[in-house]
This record gives sequence, C-alpha cells and structure tokens, in this order.
Amino acid sequence: MRILSGIQPSGALHLGNYFGMMRPAIDLQEQGDAYYFIANYHSMTSLFDAEKRRQNVVDVALDFMACGLDPERCVFFKQSDIPEHTELTWMLTTLTPMGLLERCHSYKDKIAKGLSPNHGLFAYPVLMAADILIYDSQVVPVGKDQKQHVEVTRDVAIKFNQTYGDTFVVPEPRIREETAVVPGIDGQKMSKSYENTIELFGAEKPLRKKIMSLVMDSRGMDEPKPDADRNIAVQLLKLVGSTEVASACEERLRAGGYGYGDLKKALFEAYWTYFEPMRQKREELAANMDYVYEVLAKGAQKAREVATVVNQRAKRACGLD
Repeated sequence: MRILSGIQPSGALHLGNYFGMMRPAIDLQEQGDAYYFIANYHSMTSLFDAEKRRQNVVDVALDFMACGLDPERCVFFKQSDIPEHTELTWMLTTLTPMGLLERCHSYKDKIAKGLSPNHGLFAYPVLMAADILIYDSQVVPVGKDQKQHVEVTRDVAIKFNQTYGDTFVVPEPRIREETAVVPGIDGQKMSKSYENTIELFGAEKPLRKKIMSLVMDSRGMDEPKPDADRNIAVQLLKLVGSTEVASACEERLRAGGYGYGDLKKALFEAYWTYFEPMRQKREELAANMDYVYEVLAKGAQKAREVATVVNQRAKRACGLD
C-alpha cells in the first residue's frame, strides 16, 4: 500500500497539523510504503519571504522527525527537489475543468478570510493532484477540509485515464474523523491562515499566555455548563491529556463551580507534558543538522526514482515522449 502526504512550511507547525496530519502519518508509516514531503511549492501561495520559507522547511523537518517520523520507515523529502511534480502539474492542468476548481471550498474560504487571490491559490488542487499521482499513491491521509482536494485528484486521474489510456492509480482519502478538525484559540478551525494556532514547539511563557487567551463565553464560574463537551479547552484537553483528566474537567464544568482559568491551566499542563519528549528529541536533532539534511537528500533520491518512472509514463501516454 503506497501512502502519500505532505505538509506546508508556511509557518510554525501547530496542534492542528499534528493531530490532523502528522500523527496519523506517523502511525501509517508502520502499515505501508509511506512517502511524506515538505510542500514548499504550496507555501508560495501565501508566503512571499524566501528566507522565511528556507527556515520553515528546516523547522518542519525538525518538528516532524521530533514527533516520530522515522526516515528508516518512510521516504521523507522536500517537494522542490522533485521537478516532476511541476511537470506533471501542467499535464493535469490541461484536463482540469475550470468549474471543478471554482467549486473548491478551500479557495473560497481563504478568499473570504482576506487572502489575496492568485492563480497558485486557485490552482492549488492541481499541484496537489500531481503530488499524489506522481508516486502511484493509493492512500492519502488528509484532514476533513482536504477531502475535496483528493476527490479532485480522483476526478482528474480518471479523466486523464479516459483520455490517454490507463496511466494513473486512482487514490483514496483516509480521514480520522475524531480529530479531523482541531479548534483554534478563537473557536474556528486551527489554521495559520486564521492566526489562531497553538504551536508545537515554542517558548513556555508565550505558549502559556496563548492558551490562557482561549476564547470562552461570559458565564460565571458557579453556573452549570451542560454544553461542556463543546468547550474549546475541553476539546483540546481530550487530545493532549489523559481521558480521565479531560472527563473530570468536563464533569466539573457541567456541575458548576469550576472556573475557565483553572480549565486553561489544566490544558497547558497537559499540553506541556505531552510534547516534553518531543521537545528533547528536537533539540538533539537541531544539534545535528548534517543528519537532517542527509535524510532529506536521501529521501529526495528515493522519491525521484519513482517520480521519474510515473512522469515518463504520463508523457508517453499523452504523446510528449
């Protein structure tokens, strides 16, 4: 089973990245032939600082490996090291209907949030389709919000196969419904675009301050809160804390007499404890950057061996050989 997933270096990785993509990907590296990449081409739709992009790529590599990605069990590489991604994108673009892209929720949501509309943002799903198809990927673990993009990939692959003959594997999305959407500090989906994230690896004081700034309602401490399961802090605590602690906090909110400040403190302590071993691992990796760069270089070599074969197959199919 070939598994493919990518993550953008457009900013500091956060809890939404970890539970929505990283942890599922780390679990899946034991179940199949896993290819994971740093999607630095994709970051160009929203990040326009070259030096920041370079640093973000390094940070993503450190974060992912610190969280458990094992380069001995998967192929880990940087997207821009594989030129076949962009070459295949053009081949797919010529068969992608405009209406298909116009219906993509992600583009419309980002424009509604104030992002400047550019062609890269609009055509993002075509590059994503190329990312997936260039490795004959069978399974694509994605967040719920990315499911539509995998469906676009399927539509484009089927159309290419119908037009030029059987060329591409048609992939399937895999979604962990229980952690498909992680709430941000304002209650919306946690996203760098919304500036509402809780970073995985940051200094203790700013992160504590951010968690203490979680948006709560105006009900007093003594008021019972029968909807406690919908509280942002409770939802996050269920991810980073023990089931017992999360359940106890939820029940205390329902009964009344439990303040939001105490709840947020419990969340911070659970978060800080959860990521402690990963912080230590990250420090060790950051002290040995030659190893990190070697992992990415070897991963790119392995990835390109596959990408070259699939790209040549596509070129032959559509008469570009």
